[in-house]
Amino acid sequence: MTKKVENSMLFIWVVAFTATLGSLYFSEIKQYEPCELCWYQRILMYPLVLIVGIAYVQKNPKIAVTSLAFSIIGGCISAYHYSIQKLDFMQDSAPACGRVPCTGEYINYLGFITIPFLALIAFIFIAISSVMILRSMKEEK
Repeated sequence: MTKKVENSMLFIWVVAFTATLGSLYFSEIKQYEPCELCWYQRILMYPLVLIVGIAYVQKNPKIAVTSLAFSIIGGCISAYHYSIQKLDFMQDSAPACGRVPCTGEYINYLGFITIPFLALIAFIFIAISSVMILRSMKEEK
């Protein structure tokens, strides 16, 4: 395993760990109750900390396939969630998801940074790093 692949795996772990800590901060410390779409994003982000962490220790870059799949699905959910928060025509068709509406914005830094936006950025970083690992593995063969 090359140093580039090893660093990319570590980067994926750091991003997933940071995103997990961030979401736990918002829910457990700030007491923001997550909506249903936030839970789906968590379901796809939290396991990456454990899965990629174990793969990093085992030096198993094949985990990039799994992290890519999780990040694409999670990124799609995050993009949809962000769009129903920010696009007026999407808000009308937004699902009513539990006690907390998915269109609600607990944070809105600089007028565009919301919790789903932060999750989307994390999923994009993970997807890009996963693709880089897969390309490096293909080049090594």
